[in-house]
Amino acid sequence: MNICFQNTYQRGFGTYPLKGDALKDAIATALDAGYRAFDTAQMYGNEAETGAALAEGPVPRADLCLTTKVHPDQFGEAAFLPSVEASLTALRTDYVDILLLHWPPIGGDIAPSLRLLQKARDLGLARHIGVSNYTAQMMRDAKAIVDAPLVTNQVEFHPLLNQDRLLQAAAETGIPLSSYSSVARGEVFKYPLFAEIGAGYGKSAAQVVLRWILQKGVSLNTMSTKPENIRANFDLMDFTLSSVDMARIDAMTQTGYRIVSKGLVPWAPDWD
Repeated sequence: MNICFQNTYQRGFGTYPLKGDALKDAIATALDAGYRAFDTAQMYGNEAETGAALAEGPVPRADLCLTTKVHPDQFGEAAFLPSVEASLTALRTDYVDILLLHWPPIGGDIAPSLRLLQKARDLGLARHIGVSNYTAQMMRDAKAIVDAPLVTNQVEFHPLLNQDRLLQAAAETGIPLSSYSSVARGEVFKYPLFAEIGAGYGKSAAQVVLRWILQKGVSLNTMSTKPENIRANFDLMDFTLSSVDMARIDAMTQTGYRIVSKGLVPWAPDWD
């Protein structure tokens, strides 16, 4: 099995919106803390800096799981593969472990971009492929369009947003979810429940939230510039939330707090 699907790699480090020394220092700390999965995107404007930080780090490329995402404005036949090749050059690698479509195509058919994504895999530019910000129905449609397995749908996932429809689609299609905005950009810390639960395990509110996500069967992409938080966000495997505590957190999803709203991101699909 590819390293990306081993336990360690379910706790990934996201690089948005980091750049410059903040990005370099955060990646160095993350590598030292044990992270081996790193997530970037053409849209983030930091592929070259991410590639440099990883290339100059102590961990061999073969031990890393590197993800990047193709921007929707590169979904055309002429632009797609050259954009991926440009990403590989920036990242200082011959391949990415996981290549994602960052968004569904704006107002259109998902099939052409998915077929180009599969072509990138077939050419060896990516070992695995997936999508991001797809709805449940898009997940079902995508499975029928491509021959290669789709290894993830990276979506907003945290305890303040009910994503049960996506979880159901993941179970039906075999396309796992991975999270971004895992602590809702700090919004979860306004609710004392998470710290209260954490006190019973000797863990922080953030660690409780992240452990809940893992126990929902969703892999993580977390980001911080604070060394203590980077390490804590990885230190999640020495406790398990009880079914009672999981249910208490599940109830919080009815809050309905969504970061990536249509108002914020006009090209977002109509969410489930």
